[in-house]
Amino acid sequence: MSNPIADPGHGHSPAAWTAVIIMLVAFAVGTAAFYLDVPWLVYTAVAFIIVGLIVGFVMTKIGYGVNGPKYQPKEH
Repeated sequence: MSNPIADPGHGHSPAAWTAVIIMLVAFAVGTAAFYLDVPWLVYTAVAFIIVGLIVGFVMTKIGYGVNGPKYQPKEH
């Protein structure tokens, strides 16, 4: 019949979780700052979104990504 598709992992790694948490907090703060009309905080939140991307990339490169040597997948 058909072959099952392998699970790609969906980014469940310390690198992905750290990056997403940083970016979600930055987005929430930026949204509140935009609503309250605090432009410097909006720009700071945008900078932290970029920092979140960089942190995720660096953590992936040092081995905390999905296929990295320091990543220990959990059993389901």
